[in-house]
Amino acid sequence: MMTLPSHRVSVAPMMDWTDAHCRYLHRLLSRHTLLYTEMVTTGALLHGDVPRHLRFNAEEHPVALQLGGSEPADLARCAQLGEEWGYDEININCGCPSERVQRGAFGACLMAEPQLVADCVRAMRDAVDIPVTVKHRIGVDKTESYDFVRDFVGTVAEGGCTTFIVHARNAWLKGLSPKENREIPPLRYELVHRLKQDFPALTFSINGGFTTEEQIAEQLTQLDGVMVGREAYHNPWFLAGWDAAFFGAAPVEATRESIEEQMVVYMERMAVEQGTGWYSIARHMLGLRHGLPGARRWRQVWSDHRLKATPPREVMALAHTRYGFDETKSA
Repeated sequence: MMTLPSHRVSVAPMMDWTDAHCRYLHRLLSRHTLLYTEMVTTGALLHGDVPRHLRFNAEEHPVALQLGGSEPADLARCAQLGEEWGYDEININCGCPSERVQRGAFGACLMAEPQLVADCVRAMRDAVDIPVTVKHRIGVDKTESYDFVRDFVGTVAEGGCTTFIVHARNAWLKGLSPKENREIPPLRYELVHRLKQDFPALTFSINGGFTTEEQIAEQLTQLDGVMVGREAYHNPWFLAGWDAAFFGAAPVEATRESIEEQMVVYMERMAVEQGTGWYSIARHMLGLRHGLPGARRWRQVWSDHRLKATPPREVMALAHTRYGFDETKSA
């Protein structure tokens, strides 16, 4: 019997951030947190380089593939590709407000077409055996009625979706950038709580603004899961406590130094296997020493483009010595 990925705590799909290298780092810090890819469009998979978009490290499980699209047949085929490549879940993006995504007629604008989303989910579920989930907002533009998101969830559930990840803000399709859409529309957690009350048989994870374990724990008293975005990226050490706090598992036995060392080993491996420069990997761990003495100097070394040709192990040594980093304060 297939073990379904737990949505209890997850890291959000974030464009340009949650690539395979970022997910590898996050998996070193938590064995159980569910990880999501960046959004991959159906066009990129059907007409582009499939391995480039779908390749991931075996260590990343459980890992979900987020797709962007609005044609049921295209999404079904891409879901099949995701299953063939070994992903544990397929997620459809109904929350991104960017103009580029709107031009593709998917993302948050799909919330205005719940029957189409239900058809997409049904086609995907017919095509794969792994779970199909939906990530969406609580509303679009100035539509703030709870009825809007309730009817969206009800219709999409009829298509066979049982798990919804809800970013608890509206998506403003005009007038705000994607970054502003993550900050300006007010968070309304109570609407997500009402969804769980109205659809108790469905699984709901909440996304938006969580920065502490206490906030996550509070949400888990009312909902099935919490998705963390920017805080997980900018402060990855945050994940190190999640296995013990939220999954009842032994804590990850690691220090920031041991995680950095494992990332250097990974950089060396990627250079051999894929010709990947360490610089594109190191950018994801720049927040590893967030808030610690010497962190800025350490970060400056790992982000110094002049060192791109230097082996990563030597860069690590520079980061630890040239700027006098005090390792006794870093655990």
